[in-house]
Amino acid sequence: MTRHNWAILGPGRIAADFAEAVYGAGGHIYAAGSRSLNRARAFAEEHHIEKVYGSYDEMLKDDNIDIVYLSTPHSNHYKYLIKCLESGKHVLCEKAITINSEQLNHTVRLAEAKHLIVAEAMTIYHMPLYRKLKEWVAAGKIGRLKMIQVSFGSLKPYDAKSRFFNMDLAGGALLDIGTYALSFARFFLSSQPSEILTAVKTFETGVDEQSGIILKNPDDEMAVITLTMRAKLPKTGIIAGDKAYITVDNFPRASSAAITYPDGTTEIIEAGDTSKAMVYEFEDMNSAIRGDRSETLSLTIDVMSILSNVRAQWGIRYPFE
Repeated sequence: MTRHNWAILGPGRIAADFAEAVYGAGGHIYAAGSRSLNRARAFAEEHHIEKVYGSYDEMLKDDNIDIVYLSTPHSNHYKYLIKCLESGKHVLCEKAITINSEQLNHTVRLAEAKHLIVAEAMTIYHMPLYRKLKEWVAAGKIGRLKMIQVSFGSLKPYDAKSRFFNMDLAGGALLDIGTYALSFARFFLSSQPSEILTAVKTFETGVDEQSGIILKNPDDEMAVITLTMRAKLPKTGIIAGDKAYITVDNFPRASSAAITYPDGTTEIIEAGDTSKAMVYEFEDMNSAIRGDRSETLSLTIDVMSILSNVRAQWGIRYPFE
């Protein structure tokens, strides 16, 4: 099996977790790049990385790099996605992959032209539990799919200067936590929603603070999503059919779920390991490059279309768009 040379672009906290996952799975991180050479050196030393770059552009000129893990803030993902692809690198990009559909569509066209793989590091698409649940739903374990409910509330401290509430950094609940909830819903919906209804409360900076989103697709399946950045809500996803419903607690990295039948009996479904969420992303990216697994990009495209539609309804546009 070919061992690819990975590079880290944006050596922050989440990149540190990813580096540990790669080594735990027997992978190899060849290079780390930052806009600060000292920061890149410190990260490389901590994670035993041989090549260090104090410039992203300089790192991307290195022909030994096969895949880039992109973990900068999502407000500048698009800029670096394009740079990576133009340099001939495959890219695994943290969520939200871009801030709108226009950016993502351009990225996808460039990747296709360059015969490169670009994927979003969305845990829901890679956790083994979700593949198993989708098989159960397809097999009719819950009957005909009717309704999906997803809630995600992250209680962020009140701080108008925080990146979570900063318009210049594409802040707000939708692109930070909403992308998880909508990815959960779209993963199980049989088709892309054709009707989208939504209401929002904005924060004083103009970003979305909390919202409710209702989706309906041509198959008459519906999803209801609840999001907030200023109140704690359980990270719970429910997939309901006319014979049973499935509950997934802490859904972003879940490894177990419960199916509940009309008589009140329950059955536990287990697959995967929560602590290996990033390992599954790493392994799936390698598999996609080898052509061994189908890509998840079509789901990412659908979700970004919903995100863009919702934000357009709200009239929220970031200054740099």
